[in-house]
Amino acid sequence: MDKEIFDLIALESKRQNEGIELIASENYASKEVREACGSILTNKYAEGYPNKRYYGGCVHVDTIESIAIARACELFGSKFANVQPHSGSQANAAAYRALMPEGGKVLSLVLNDGGHLTHGSPVSFSSHTYDFVFYPLKDGRLDYADIERIALEEKPNVILAGYSAYPYEIDFKAIRAICDKVGCKMMVDMAHIAGLIAGGVHPSPVGIADVVTSTTHKTLRGPRGGLILTDDEELIKKINSAIFPYYQGGPLEHIIAGKAICFKEDLDPSFKVYAQAIKDNTKACSDELASLGVKTSGTENHLFLVNVLDSFGINGLDAQKKLEEINITTNKNMIPNDTLKPNKTSGLRIGFAAITTRGCTIDDAKEIAHIIYDYLSDKASQEECLAKVTKLTSSWKVIEEI
Repeated sequence: MDKEIFDLIALESKRQNEGIELIASENYASKEVREACGSILTNKYAEGYPNKRYYGGCVHVDTIESIAIARACELFGSKFANVQPHSGSQANAAAYRALMPEGGKVLSLVLNDGGHLTHGSPVSFSSHTYDFVFYPLKDGRLDYADIERIALEEKPNVILAGYSAYPYEIDFKAIRAICDKVGCKMMVDMAHIAGLIAGGVHPSPVGIADVVTSTTHKTLRGPRGGLILTDDEELIKKINSAIFPYYQGGPLEHIIAGKAICFKEDLDPSFKVYAQAIKDNTKACSDELASLGVKTSGTENHLFLVNVLDSFGINGLDAQKKLEEINITTNKNMIPNDTLKPNKTSGLRIGFAAITTRGCTIDDAKEIAHIIYDYLSDKASQEECLAKVTKLTSSWKVIEEI
């Protein structure tokens, strides 16, 4: 019926299968997750929550959503979960509303140091609804003593942790201690590291923070959507009200079914192996680039930053475009103390969650480092690098069969 669109989907499938996906926020959902997300459940309106709907005919979606909630709680060791947020941004909006009044103060990471748009960007709802103040990185890392100093001065309602481009482990207990000293709430946006937490290879904020938000794609390897966790019975009531009816109408029950499947996959012991492999591959590539003289941040999780301006004499946008010429997808990214604007940047953000799903090994990760180095430093031609990329991707799993 619509050849134009399906031809474009086929082209996107070709692009994904033939390319090396190094965007840290991307991954490949399983066939089962994709099937649920494209299922007949998309037809059903289900405003409200299980057994408290504003529409009839919800008997089956009630069960599906209840399963998703139970699995999310089991996966992360949480008492309560809301699986309805359409995105991580909406999850954050609901968390803010549950934790503080409009106009309340949030202490978050300086955005150019790795925060998300919803962590107080001038172009986001967050800064228009709440008062954001910020703590910086010191030498590229969180300085907990400095966070405490700023928190005691600013007296925020909420201290926010969890970032979009921070390559190291986060000491959630240290931030909790600061919150307790200040007398404020603690919120964690674990969207990027949720899969590592679920896989047991990164400390968990659940049971430490008052509210934890996440996406369900990225390292969790599920459908695009949001998630909110808490152990506080009063807070989950406020969270539920903030999601529906304040920010959202009907939940996407087809996506919630995909989330339920994702959580089951992540509960399998094999997911722990996968989570460790992400870290191993990421470190192998970062270390190999560093051995070649490239300025990298190093890594303790699923991503690292490359200072391409100092390493190759080009900005992040130009490096991103150049790597696309050889079917390697990355994204430009600000680095701490960046001198360039966000539309150019001095850095690239590189992550290994997606290609680890396809079967990337440590040796492959090292090879990728050499391909990136050779092409950005003009030591190898486009044809030579494309041939190496093709050899790698042809040895990995076909995305449609994952």
